[in-house]
Amino acid sequence: MQNKETNINLHQNLKSTRKQMEQKFPSQGEIVALGQEVLNKESHAIKLASTQLDGRFAEAIKKILTCRGQVVISALGKSGHVGSKISATLASTGTPAYFLHASEALHGDFGRIMSSDIMLAIAFGGETREVLSVCKFAKRKGLTVIAITGNLKSSLAKIADIVLDASIPFEADTLGLAPTSSSSVSMSIGDALAVTLMEIRGFSAENFASLHPGGRLGRSFLKVSEVMHPQSMATKIDEYSDFHSILEAVTSPNFGIVPVQSQEGIVLGSISDGDLRRALLKFGGKALNLLAKDLMSASPKVVNLNMEASEVISVLEKYKITSVFVIDSENRYKGLVRMHDLLTARVI
Repeated sequence: MQNKETNINLHQNLKSTRKQMEQKFPSQGEIVALGQEVLNKESHAIKLASTQLDGRFAEAIKKILTCRGQVVISALGKSGHVGSKISATLASTGTPAYFLHASEALHGDFGRIMSSDIMLAIAFGGETREVLSVCKFAKRKGLTVIAITGNLKSSLAKIADIVLDASIPFEADTLGLAPTSSSSVSMSIGDALAVTLMEIRGFSAENFASLHPGGRLGRSFLKVSEVMHPQSMATKIDEYSDFHSILEAVTSPNFGIVPVQSQEGIVLGSISDGDLRRALLKFGGKALNLLAKDLMSASPKVVNLNMEASEVISVLEKYKITSVFVIDSENRYKGLVRMHDLLTARVI
């Protein structure tokens, strides 16, 4: 009985505690306001950082452009996460780069640094011991050191050849301690470097896609030649091929359609399994005596071998067809591409 009363009292106490917490819990509007304040503080810090860019930024860009090796980004802690992201952004936009964890560098990874590289070190306070050690090693190997720091009088700023000012008026948290505005500014400066390098190099959407083949953009730049079914000699027919040869050509690859070609390989027409059925219904047994020139649909739709696969979609949709022949620059038949092939390649 006593245990039962104890359990009831505990339950009531928990309910009371939850109710008190709910009463203290801020309203939806107050929560949203807190989030907006953080974003406003960080955006203010980034805007201020943009006014702090000067000739040193241009000098850093020139050094990276003339670098024969890679950009080695080194940092620690939250700055390390920022550095990892910057290295990935640089690498995916045409600037060879990799992230070197400052602590790991001190335990053997120094060997990854080549004399042809350039160092980009990140430390908001500029006094991180491991980062300073990495920079000193880089300097001994003759590397140019670029620093992103919020303290222009720090040890890192003194070691670096070029200093990019990442100083901020305040962090975005209420205590002013958590790396929030500072990490956002450092990351934004990294983005500014990457995008500026892209622009100067003339890095195109096609270049970007080539480095992102697994993404939707990369797949959209696939060429027709990469998704089509190449021509097969077993399915080649000309104007004078008989009904049996046509039936075999239409059926053997299971595509349901075959091109009628000239001796030079020019596509003159097309015959589908539907054309054969309609001929049998119309002519009966006499259809078996017809030749390809009697059965074909003239001037079939074609696409070029070097066309982007994504462009084929509009052709198929425009003419309400599910497959189209592929030709080269001299109008010779090279293969067939179907809607199913585009779906399989995830172009659609």
